[in-house]
Amino acid sequence: MIVSLTGRILELVEGQVVLDVGGVGYGVEASKTTLDQLPAVGSDLSLKIYHHITDSDQRLFGFIEPLEKRLFEKLITVKGIGPKGALTILSGHPYPDLLEIIVSGQTARLSSVPGIGAKTAERIVLELRDKLGQVDPTHSVGSTMAGSPNDEVLSALEALGYPKKKVLSALQELARSATPPSETSSWVKEALIILNR
Repeated sequence: MIVSLTGRILELVEGQVVLDVGGVGYGVEASKTTLDQLPAVGSDLSLKIYHHITDSDQRLFGFIEPLEKRLFEKLITVKGIGPKGALTILSGHPYPDLLEIIVSGQTARLSSVPGIGAKTAERIVLELRDKLGQVDPTHSVGSTMAGSPNDEVLSALEALGYPKKKVLSALQELARSATPPSETSSWVKEALIILNR
């Protein structure tokens, strides 16, 4: 099982980067978000890899950001969403926006992605919202103390694989900032920026 690759970029083609790792060329599919961040051909690159294996095929999907890979892995657990579909969704909405779309239940924005109908968008929100924790974007945060994140934010970030200690540290940093977020979805988005620094 390949979990990461580090090598030199040989070629950038539509939807794919060809990486030379020790003289072997690996074709790695990636989202538009990842491809847009890549350096020029000839540069060194390190990617986190999702290795998809079936009876008849093997494909590599590459990610620069750990969060994008985690969201990809969550998306492919949804019935009817395969790796190619997950990549299409991540290309349609950069991963920080996609997380916010899912946790705030914006099915219309999801169904704007080519190939994703209204029913599929509803299924994605229903299934992944459960896994990320019920986060209500209209719910004002801090019912007991203004500027304090609630448990929904913590559970959403923990569900994405971030350690509780790091999440709490990020949330405390946000709470101490000059202008703490006022809504749950803002807490999630801004905490992700701190966690990915």
